[in-house]
Amino acid sequence: VTYICYNPTNSGAVSLTQSMIDHTLASNELVFINFYADWCRFSNMLAPIFDEAADKVSAAFPTPGQVVMGKVDCDREGSIATRFHITKYPTLKVIRNGQPAKREYRGKRSVEAFLEFVKKQLEDPIKEFKDVSELNNLDTKKRIIIGFFDKKDCPEYNTFRRAASNLKDDCQFHVGFGDTVRVMHPSGQPIVVFRPDVALSNERDEAYKGSLLDYDATSVWMADRCVPLVREITFENAEELTEEGLPFLILFHRPGIDDDTVKRFKDIVADQLITEKQNINFLTADGEKFAHPLHHLGKSQSDLPLIAIDSFRHMYLFPDVKNMEIPGRLKSFIQDLYSGKLHREFHYGPDPNEIGSHQHGTSGNGPTTPPESSFKKLGPSKNRYTLLRDEL
Repeated sequence: VTYICYNPTNSGAVSLTQSMIDHTLASNELVFINFYADWCRFSNMLAPIFDEAADKVSAAFPTPGQVVMGKVDCDREGSIATRFHITKYPTLKVIRNGQPAKREYRGKRSVEAFLEFVKKQLEDPIKEFKDVSELNNLDTKKRIIIGFFDKKDCPEYNTFRRAASNLKDDCQFHVGFGDTVRVMHPSGQPIVVFRPDVALSNERDEAYKGSLLDYDATSVWMADRCVPLVREITFENAEELTEEGLPFLILFHRPGIDDDTVKRFKDIVADQLITEKQNINFLTADGEKFAHPLHHLGKSQSDLPLIAIDSFRHMYLFPDVKNMEIPGRLKSFIQDLYSGKLHREFHYGPDPNEIGSHQHGTSGNGPTTPPESSFKKLGPSKNRYTLLRDEL
């Protein structure tokens, strides 16, 4: 594979313009961009640091097509700023193989920190195994993609490697070559297999049936398996999930104790709620780590497992986690959020015409104040999850 790296300057970050940004993104494995505005004091403070870091990155990774540190003047290049949804300055974004990473850079803003970040981003996410028996010891709580290839130097493996680099935060990747995997696939026919998190789901292994010469198709297939319909919210991804702007339907659970409930929740979401995936995020959360949201619901770890909706204004408790087994009950709970019924019931009590039906988090004794959202954004880089992380 031949890369063409466009860098019109001899030092500092590359100034990206509308006329050449697409070429730069397409021809580099990693592009780290500083979106700035000249009138912004913080942008002016960052500029020399980012430029110096760009020089050090260029020296550390001189191979064309590997990495570029770029910068965009958002006043001059308004169409680029709009394309990447820039609303504050400076904003630092990562583009891998032409695709924006889900998380903005929010780490320390120093030359050393930027260099270490780029080094980490360029680390190979794929672990090579030397004996197929090693696959028996993989983490059953992780989603895994395994490749079986004749050799590393082939276009099919390059496709696999590029797709894996975009999904390094979502999946584990393992690969075997040559004699190590000869018995696992016919010669000249590489195989890629998805292995689900069997300890937490009822999904099964699945082989990729498309062409490994088609990067787009391979990448989409791997992304669909690595990013499940029901995701686990953690300290690391809470801000990213919050920024998606969709309400949360969350199952709070105790790891190792409520694993069967987690599996059932995932099955029910897949069977009954698939049509809602554009409107709500389906999540599981370690209730032992994230006790703060439980406190907002008036609950504790002894009440786990439990289900709640977080609308970013308030939290609403599903009456009984066992009722998720009743067909249509979780979907009705979600629809009551859309209609405003959950909010009305919390403020004014249940509709007297519906007494006896499921009442979401109300006692039936009159108006109450709904618990405030525990996932509400408290600023550009803080929400209640990240605050709790800092406390711990």
